[in-house]
This record gives sequence, C-alpha cells and structure tokens, in this order.
Amino acid sequence: MTLPKTFQGALSPVLTPFDDNGVPSAERLVRHCRALLNDDVGLAVFGTNSEANSLSVAEKRDLLDALIAAELPAARMMPGTGACALPDAVELTRHAVANGCGGVLMLPPFYYKGVSDEGLFRAYASVIEAVGDARLRIYLYHIPPVAQVPLSLALIERLLKAYPGTIAGIKDSSGDWENTSAVIDAFAATGFEVFAGSETFLLRTLRAGGAGCITATGNVNSAAIARLAREWQAVDAPAQQRRLDETRAVFQRFPMIAAMKAAIAWQSGDEAWANLRPPLVELHATQRMQLENALEAIGFRIPHADQLALRTEAAH
Repeated sequence: MTLPKTFQGALSPVLTPFDDNGVPSAERLVRHCRALLNDDVGLAVFGTNSEANSLSVAEKRDLLDALIAAELPAARMMPGTGACALPDAVELTRHAVANGCGGVLMLPPFYYKGVSDEGLFRAYASVIEAVGDARLRIYLYHIPPVAQVPLSLALIERLLKAYPGTIAGIKDSSGDWENTSAVIDAFAATGFEVFAGSETFLLRTLRAGGAGCITATGNVNSAAIARLAREWQAVDAPAQQRRLDETRAVFQRFPMIAAMKAAIAWQSGDEAWANLRPPLVELHATQRMQLENALEAIGFRIPHADQLALRTEAAH
C-alpha cells in the first residue's frame, strides 16, 4: 500500500513565545506562524523547540485554537501530541484531528527507559484506537538523544502493518545519517514520509528519497531552508546547503532555543521574545553579544523579523 503524501519540504517546531509573566503569547505565536507559512514552512507546533513539555494540555489546546481562529491552514499543521500519560496524548491528538490538522508528531512515552518495542507498540496503538478517527495521520518522533527511548525499524514496520493508513511518517532527530538512510531505504517507497531532524541533512534526505526536514532553525532561517527543499535538484543546491550549515553552526554554539529566541528579540525589537519557561533560561549578556556578532559576521537576518514584534502598547 502506498500512502498519499501529506507533508513535504520544510517544517519548523515553532517557538512558543511567552510574555513577561510566563504566559504563552498567542498573538505572537500567530504572527510567527503566519510568517513561517508565508516563507513556505509548515508548522510543527508543540515540538521540542516549542518547549512543548513545559506546556500543559490546556495551554496547547488553547494555542491551537488561537491558530485556527486566526484562519491559519490546519492542513499545514503537525502539532506535537505525544505525552507520558496516554490520556493526555489521546486528548491532544483528538483535538488536533477535530481541528483538521494534517497530522500529529508523536513522541513515545519517554519517562521510563529501557522499555520494549512491545510496550511502545501498545502505547501508539492505544492512542490510535482511542482516537478512532480515519483522518488521523501520525508522524513518529524519534529523538533518542533527548527522550532516550528509540524507535526501532522493527517497531516502525509493525506499526505500519497494523495501521497502514494512520502511521504516515517519522521525524528522525537521532542526528545519525545512517539511521535516517536506513528508515528511508526500508519504508519511503511505500509513501512513508521521512523527515530529517535538522536542515544539515536536508539535501541528503531529499536525494535519498526522504520528504524533507523538521528543523529548529526553520524558526529563524525559514526562507532559505524552504528554498533548498524546493530546489534540491538545482545546480547550486550544494552551495545552498553549505550556507544553511553555516547559519546552523552559529546557533549551535549556544543553547538553541534560547539563542533563537534571543535572535528574534534582537532583530524584531520585541524583547519579550527572549523569554523562556523554566527550567530553560535566557542567554546572558555576553552570550547575547557573541550571538549577535556572529550573526552579523555572516550577514544573517531573520527574513520576517519585522513581522513578529507586537506594538509597544500590546507588548507591555
């Protein structure tokens, strides 16, 4: 069975803006998501770089509702709905499907380590059966450096056989090209959509038959990443990839989420963008200066920074 393609190209785990009281800022999120869509980047809201596991179920529901109310296209949204508590995963997934989201990105339950493929299969199956909706499209989220709960090829194969119309793809954030390549070789020919977890692997992924990337720096380098996703067969594609790698390398010198938020705060003029929710903390002053100098040295500008700042009276 060959599955129809749902997502292709570049998506971003959208940063979650917070006001100075630590409350998610729906208005800033809507602005940011609209700008990303205008740059041809899809919306993997509530991903790792969204600080999703620092948000409550109610907060995620409310933020998704705000995006839908703003008339952003739900078909371009892949909200993260995985959770350690299966009822939370079911509630978030059901809400995403009810709102017409094109798919959901689902972490495995990640608190317990050393769990078996059987346990992970039951977890995913429990959510699928509880949601009970033929519209559900799940993108598995493989991120062993963080979750410490890997998704094996054997597990993916079993899920595809059991739920061929529901298990749609994977985000591979292992950072291991050999693993990404193995998943593409094993499953991409059936329509299973394989996304690299970083634009560093974008060109290799597309050349190998993958679908694209779901990448943190899609938040700040959206237009250039989306361009390579469209033009990966162009003569200058390797040069485009090198420029993406250069920008990524700057952000990776610092804690990534804090660095991206600091860059948006700096280039938009809206300092509230630098806010994070504990346990994460903002860059200190020296780090901010180092980041800004490094980005200026490569001539980097966030393509839509001027669209992200709230008016002064709304921001305070």
